[in-house]
Amino acid sequence: MNIPVVDFGAYSLTDKQVSEEEIENLSKQLKTAFTEVGFVFLRNTGITREEMDHVLDASKKFFAQADELKQPFSWTNFANIYKHGWVSVETEKLNPHQHGDLKEIFNICSIQPDIKWPSGAAADFQEVHTSFFLRCQELSLRVLTVMAHSLGVDPEVFLSAHRFVGTDKNSSALRTLYYPPVNSEKVKDGQMRCGEHSDYGSITLLFQSHEGLQVRARSGEYINVPVIPGAILINIADLMQRWTNDQFISVSHRVLLPPAGDLNARQSVVFFLIPDNEALITCLDGSNKYPPVTGHAYLIKRLNATYEQT
Repeated sequence: MNIPVVDFGAYSLTDKQVSEEEIENLSKQLKTAFTEVGFVFLRNTGITREEMDHVLDASKKFFAQADELKQPFSWTNFANIYKHGWVSVETEKLNPHQHGDLKEIFNICSIQPDIKWPSGAAADFQEVHTSFFLRCQELSLRVLTVMAHSLGVDPEVFLSAHRFVGTDKNSSALRTLYYPPVNSEKVKDGQMRCGEHSDYGSITLLFQSHEGLQVRARSGEYINVPVIPGAILINIADLMQRWTNDQFISVSHRVLLPPAGDLNARQSVVFFLIPDNEALITCLDGSNKYPPVTGHAYLIKRLNATYEQT
């Protein structure tokens, strides 16, 4: 299985207009990718490598601090913003049958200026992450527009369900991840940097600078995903698969431990686009294969398993 690479230049964030012919061309390519593989690499999106590097640098400053300096920003301290904030190593386990994942996280689920943001050593954290959140949001909505065209659906069907991204009425998140160096002698049986899982929402944007990600092929085998400089990896998430009645497929993926003796850390940035909390997701074809569910209800169900809550 090879993940397709698509040039998104005709509809990049630097271009304000796109022709019907260009939309049609992109629609065909994305439909093939999302129906057959579930993943696609997009080139020339308008989001630059420099922008990604700024986010990685800002988040690295935060993660490099002692835990007691990060604790005030723990996700448990943001009661009104679901799962916003810092998540310590082994707290999250995306495969609930395995030990906790060997990663640290900062989830940005709200970009409202009146919430508490890291400062000090990470003084530029708010500015850098807020800017990148907005860029990812804009690109995601353009991708949704193309996806709608590929299905012969009015783009407003998708866009109207993502009106409140970045507010308390939506749980979309920009997630920065830090995978610390691994001491293979201390790793628990079956433990990974990120356990096998599929994503929960509409689509996911992944920005990675190092290999380690694997995606499950239709055969059941996991394949290594390359790093393509300047390209963004985009995948279908579970609610979109339900929405399209399995036309677009949400595929399991994971991040393995590094080879024994490799003491390098790993970083990545992910943007999870999730429908608004009250958006009702029903099958586009009018079938009842999947029962209607709101964006928030589905997310809560999945996250409760991830964080072992009921």
